[in-house]
Amino acid sequence: MFPRVIAASLLAFLPLTAHAQVMVKSVDVMIELDALTNAEAATRFANIEADLENAIAARLVDRISAEDGVEMTIDIAELELSNSFTETFNLADTKLVANVKVKGTAENPDSANYDLTVDVGSSTAYFPEGTVIETLEPTSDVYYTTLVTAFADAVVNNLGE
Repeated sequence: MFPRVIAASLLAFLPLTAHAQVMVKSVDVMIELDALTNAEAATRFANIEADLENAIAARLVDRISAEDGVEMTIDIAELELSNSFTETFNLADTKLVANVKVKGTAENPDSANYDLTVDVGSSTAYFPEGTVIETLEPTSDVYYTTLVTAFADAVVNNLGE
């Protein structure tokens, strides 16, 4: 379960089966170039598609089914990389915003469509123990790993365990 502080605004959310684990056929993460808010973010998040797909797949290893699994599409709408000044004064956050679509099948009709926002400020539970956020650079691996981990956990949690 991911920390409650991660924001997930649900749009047209159809409840997924809570009694049985939802099986997954595929996970596809996409990003539009205009989702990147600055050149530094474009450089830092160059591998976000593959990294998110791998992080989500790693959490679903025991729930993969090519025959009756749902298809997940994650369309990244925004990636923002703040600097330490804007982060300190809450002028901007390092965050990841995406639309998550879960398309069911005839055998597994579970479907969902929701927007998910994960920002570093509300994901402090994912930082390694002893991390001092005030001195941490937003371009660091810790920020990146925190976003990917928190987002992947939120996506899998929303599949209805």
